[in-house]
Amino acid sequence: MDRNKKVIEIKGLKKAFDDFEVLKGVDLDLYQGENLVVLGRSGTGKSVLIKIISGLLRADQGYVNVLGKEVDKLSPRELEALRLKIGFSFQNSALYDSMTVKDNLEFPLIRHSKELTEKDRDRIIRFVLEAVGLSQAIHQMPSELSGGQRKRIGIARTLILKPEIMLYDEPTAGLDPITSMDINNLINDVQRRFNTSSIIITHDLTCARAVGDRIVMLLDGQFQRQGTFEEVFATEDERVKAFYNYNFID
Repeated sequence: MDRNKKVIEIKGLKKAFDDFEVLKGVDLDLYQGENLVVLGRSGTGKSVLIKIISGLLRADQGYVNVLGKEVDKLSPRELEALRLKIGFSFQNSALYDSMTVKDNLEFPLIRHSKELTEKDRDRIIRFVLEAVGLSQAIHQMPSELSGGQRKRIGIARTLILKPEIMLYDEPTAGLDPITSMDINNLINDVQRRFNTSSIIITHDLTCARAVGDRIVMLLDGQFQRQGTFEEVFATEDERVKAFYNYNFID
């Protein structure tokens, strides 16, 4: 692990939808082994940012380099190969409701790791389930799981292909405080256990404080604040203070 090595480098990133500018010239670096939190209100472009990083959206302008590859210059085959190194934890967990937990986890292995035997796949599935603390759920259906358990299985499925980068989109959205704390602990555990570099998109300040090695705040289409949690909120900027007060003051 090299905390001085950039695994994502973004410069001058711009993205608009019709006349609405979402990202207005964003610069961002993610370093190896780092948990980077991107904070911002809903609709400020946080999710757009990680979709551009993973090649799901194309930037209007700017430079996006992921694991040494310039995303906009990749062929479809090269982009698919890059995406296999990126674990994308969706807000809604994105599980197949008609499949058991085991089948959900096995699906990417069958699709992308054809050399594995059934015994290999079973071993890997049991390992990632143990890593997220849900070994007992292996034969359950997603509908039988709580919201927090679904989040954990979603994270397990992203881990199964051993990604170098994890992208978490609102990992604690819709969860109660205790379950949210469990997910925060899991994000930190994944970082340590799997040596991932992660971007965590959230507007939950408790999550940001719990998991962020570094925090950047997206306001009006640009990163206005950057640093530790304390450094980001040590300001008289009313936009930042209002965000803090909404989260922590009744």
